[in-house]
Amino acid sequence: MSEAAVMHASAEPAESPLTPESWGKLGMWVFLAGDAMSFGCLIVGYGILRHASANWPVPSHVLGINLTAFMTFLLICSSVTMVLSLSAIKAGDRRGFTKYLLLTILGGVVFVGLQAYEWTHLITERLPETGFSFTTHLFATTFFVLTGFHGMHVTGGFIYNTCVLIACLRGRYEAKHVEIAGLYWHFVDLVWILIFTFVYLL
Repeated sequence: MSEAAVMHASAEPAESPLTPESWGKLGMWVFLAGDAMSFGCLIVGYGILRHASANWPVPSHVLGINLTAFMTFLLICSSVTMVLSLSAIKAGDRRGFTKYLLLTILGGVVFVGLQAYEWTHLITERLPETGFSFTTHLFATTFFVLTGFHGMHVTGGFIYNTCVLIACLRGRYEAKHVEIAGLYWHFVDLVWILIFTFVYLL
């Protein structure tokens, strides 16, 4: 047998760039790409309406910047605990994985709770005081649509993470599933930073 034939026979078969392990991650990336366009359209629409409005309020005069800054910090911390939970499950640290993913879930729950408090406070007190009713002014309308859409994603995220935690504890899921859930959670956190910057600060 020729040397070339021997080398060919001993060569390892080429791997497909899309293995069964990568299908889930690819699916999440495709979903996030579509979701990013949805958020992008909402943010751009908000910017256009704000630019065209002659009586758009200064955000700090209406919105609770300090509370929202704390909510932003909370989501950033939850991204850190999400990374730590992935590192723990990769290292076989079941206890650490459970602790950090529970902290991530708790961060999402508290965030949604604070957002519900913020909405209630705005609807019952701040908006009537300033005259910006969400039924009559684009500022309030776009604010509730944009933050509400994100709040739905956070709610879906902590429910998703809860399901992943239960499945992992039952031995049905592995580190790759936690990594996919982490992609979604980091995306939700990144979008909130953009919303906080454009809606609350600028």
